[in-house]
Amino acid sequence: MIRLKTPLSEEDILKLKIGDRVLLSGIIYSARDTAHKRLVELIDKGEPTPIDLKGQVIYYVGPAPAKPGYPIGPAGPTTSVRMDPYTPKILSRGVKGLIGKGNRTQPVIDALKKWKAVYFVAIGGAAALISKRIKSAKVVAYEDLGTEAIREMEVEDFPLIVANDAHGGDLFQEGVGRFKVE
Repeated sequence: MIRLKTPLSEEDILKLKIGDRVLLSGIIYSARDTAHKRLVELIDKGEPTPIDLKGQVIYYVGPAPAKPGYPIGPAGPTTSVRMDPYTPKILSRGVKGLIGKGNRTQPVIDALKKWKAVYFVAIGGAAALISKRIKSAKVVAYEDLGTEAIREMEVEDFPLIVANDAHGGDLFQEGVGRFKVE
């Protein structure tokens, strides 16, 4: 088990290989489709983004409302491929980690290698359990998006698996090859 603390450095990322199990602690940011679209529009205009993306980790999640006394409701990962049209540009701004579920397209895998970043998968279907690893959450941008607003979340020992590393490795492809029935 590898323990990492955000923000992540290039050195942190280059040590990771597909299949590594990671416990992540520190600040991460939630963002989904519409938030990504808005971030890329700002980048395209040469305007600053509402959060500094350098070294950050983005979690693809639209958490459920929090029950009284809890910082967040169930917060399971969403399908990552929906963010793929925006991901290379987001990575070019220094994002070092992405968290979601499912495989990524080749342009994203290439961008992870180019920008020295990593894609982690979180366990889908475990939203209530995952939310226990989120110690605080507050909206920091795009409040009008409701559950899809960008949130700053403090996590402790958030369990992840490296699915795509900065060396071009793809756990989904390797897994298919390793377990292929002939």
